[in-house]
Amino acid sequence: MSRFKKLSHTIYECKYHVVICPKYRHRIFKGEIGEYARQEIYVLCKQKELLEVLELSIQEDHIHLVMSMPPKYAFSEIMGYVKGKLSLRLFQRYERVRKRYWGRHLWSRGYCVSTVGLTEELIRRYVRHQEKMDKQIEDQQKGLFK
Repeated sequence: MSRFKKLSHTIYECKYHVVICPKYRHRIFKGEIGEYARQEIYVLCKQKELLEVLELSIQEDHIHLVMSMPPKYAFSEIMGYVKGKLSLRLFQRYERVRKRYWGRHLWSRGYCVSTVGLTEELIRRYVRHQEKMDKQIEDQQKGLFK
């Protein structure tokens, strides 16, 4: 099985490691709330085509998420969707969360994101190798068109 996935005109491997935190790093993801958040993140990601949760760790004051998504989605839009829908569902289900975060602002403004995949050195080596291979092919073809 290839690690790359396919769309109609694209072959891709887009994986991201994300950390999201509630405002003031309050420890709200304890027990039942943490389990509910875990379930809802999986549900929310399944609602978007080809969005896949690879790893998920719910800490008391933040969430780590490793996800795969096709390049047709903007990462910031997906994070807005996940954070927005999850906060609405948490507010709806848990009154104590709603009271703690008056004004319906659960999350800190941003998030930490890092791409996951090939190392920079491996990519640089590949690019250098491709340049050499293209030159060799070009040199071979020059003789055909004399």
